[in-house]
Amino acid sequence: MLVLDRASGERAHKVFREIVDELVAGDVLVMNNTKVFKARLSGTVSMRGKKIELEVFLLRGEGTRWSAMVRPGKKVALGDWIDLRGMVATVVDKREDGVVTLEMNASVDEVIAFADAHGEIPVPPYVDKAPAKLDEYQTVYAKTVGSVAAPTAGFHFTDELIATLKAKGIQFEFVTLHVGIGTFRPVKTETIEEHVMHAEFVSVDAGTAGRINAAKREGRRIVAVGTTTVRVLEGSGVPEGGYSGDVNMFITPGYQFKVVDALITNFHLPKSTLLVLVSAFAGRDNAIAAYEEAVRLGYRFFSFGDAMFIR
Repeated sequence: MLVLDRASGERAHKVFREIVDELVAGDVLVMNNTKVFKARLSGTVSMRGKKIELEVFLLRGEGTRWSAMVRPGKKVALGDWIDLRGMVATVVDKREDGVVTLEMNASVDEVIAFADAHGEIPVPPYVDKAPAKLDEYQTVYAKTVGSVAAPTAGFHFTDELIATLKAKGIQFEFVTLHVGIGTFRPVKTETIEEHVMHAEFVSVDAGTAGRINAAKREGRRIVAVGTTTVRVLEGSGVPEGGYSGDVNMFITPGYQFKVVDALITNFHLPKSTLLVLVSAFAGRDNAIAAYEEAVRLGYRFFSFGDAMFIR
């Protein structure tokens, strides 16, 4: 774990279990309790009498319709039926950004159950070997199903570590952001200001919001576990009555953080919105220096990599 002081730029190197020494009684650890489902499905579509193999990557469901990525996208057109080998999806919309809308004629829960039974674990494309079990791509506190990627900063926490932190007086709070395409879509525009974030569903219940706001008033630190948690807290503003709805906030350098005081995160891909967020929180020069040092020292990057604590 690389520890970065964003005020001084000073850096230190520890193992993650030493996060216990970095936190003090009264600190509030806020975690994203979203749970991944097997969002990657195989299917076929008929074209001129031939069956074309497809990959259907489910993103988000509402009612009986789902946003999805289909590969190869050029093989599907409006009105096509995609045979998912046990469920049929009809293409009812197709956007320029590659996202299609599928009519599934089933509830969200039914589609997720089907996907968990027949789909594949949606690990990032740079992961050579997917985990054997879905539980291996979940945080130990995952609870609310709906994500197509795990909030990987939480992978560093074990039940034992959480128990140790609670015994020290660390307060735990849980929010939800269902990770979708907005999290992992790279920045391809000429400037970061031109990049448009896709909306993702977030939820903060009233009790959680009240406790977080009370901690802020008392001057206690709000420590976000992962960039998804930062987007929940900053994007919703944590109103006293709680929040349930979409957030598409793109946090860029110059943003003034209103809720988050410290951040536990992994090392992110170049040209990602996550790296931009880290630069906004730590300061661009601090972030670049920390990443360069992490490369020199052989830190592991990305989803299953090492951690950084920015305080």
